Amino acid sequence: MQQITTGELTPVELGAWRGLLRVHSAIAHELDRELQEAQALPLTHYEVLIYLHAAPGRRLRMSELASSVLLSQSGVTRLVDRLERDGLVARERCDDDRRGLFARLTPAGVARLAKARPTHLAGVRRLYLQKFSDEELAELAELWERVLPGSAS
Repeated sequence: MQQITTGELTPVELGAWRGLLRVHSAIAHELDRELQEAQALPLTHYEVLIYLHAAPGRRLRMSELASSVLLSQSGVTRLVDRLERDGLVARERCDDDRRGLFARLTPAGVARLAKARPTHLAGVRRLYLQKFSDEELAELAELWERVLPGSAS
């Protein structure tokens, strides 16, 4: 492992860092384009639906949802507003905290996610996963875990 320094990044460090940023940006942009074109669903909406689908009771506190999808509290509020207008998400009050709100995936949201998921997964495989062998994918998952424990699970 490299020693941490405060000077300029080495060419290897810069390549690793810029590579991560560029690859993430390019893949996210293309996945968003494909989802919008094929399913009329932006990637940010898909991400909210997938996080809610995986959550216990298919619901999350708004603050948990905001940190999951890397949006501000106000950003996730506006996004949930749109998803609620489309009938894909509903808001529910927290029983133990009257000020708190949950976002809950509706049956229509489950159906919308099921319809969009094949497009998304095909794009993830084509744009990223198929570029690596199974052994390389296992190594990548291990490396992401080193950077952020729990990120690959």
